[in-house]
Amino acid sequence: MEYIIKVLSITEVTHNVRCIRVEKPAGYVFSPGQATEVSINKDRWAAEKRPFTFTGLNDDPYLEFTIKCYSDHDGVTKQIGQLLAGDELIIGEPWGAIGYKGEGYFIAGGAGITPFIAILRQLHKEQRVAGNKLFFSNRTPGDIIYEQELKSILGGDALFIVSEQGSGPYLRNIIDAAFLDIHVDRYDRPFYICGPDAMTKSIVDIVKARGADPNTVIFEK
Repeated sequence: MEYIIKVLSITEVTHNVRCIRVEKPAGYVFSPGQATEVSINKDRWAAEKRPFTFTGLNDDPYLEFTIKCYSDHDGVTKQIGQLLAGDELIIGEPWGAIGYKGEGYFIAGGAGITPFIAILRQLHKEQRVAGNKLFFSNRTPGDIIYEQELKSILGGDALFIVSEQGSGPYLRNIIDAAFLDIHVDRYDRPFYICGPDAMTKSIVDIVKARGADPNTVIFEK
């Protein structure tokens, strides 16, 4: 089933990431970590569907997406970045394999943080976030999505890694086997992994090789 919904607001998160809040259809229900297909209700763009993760909570009166907008070519995300309140999106039903299975390690690269935002917000709301750690890798500090909120949720259990510019509270590193062996205390806990395909595959292979249960290595297949 598809729903046509109006954009309520668009706010800037980083230089190329926007938070978009839209109307919530009556009875629409999703789980933190899930996504849906989204397109723009305009000629040419209505059939151009792309998957985006819900970053708000299920009991919010609106739906929220946090979307990285690429302005270097005339694609869907560039058009989304130019939307105004009152414009319309088309969304489908929720889907997705990423869901919370207990205290563990959240490992994200860039916009791969988006499936984890709603999960961490829900855990924080329920006062169940303790015991989880986040390793969040970005190219520069200016690319970090919701940095201050993630710090407020996780405190010292949020580690921010930058690959090109490092200063202040950032680790100048990459998330590889050596990094994980330093920062992971136990491999018998769930691992939630989302980022570029090559990064995701590499980390999945590493944690499985070190004894992580394949059933609790959570990533979008």
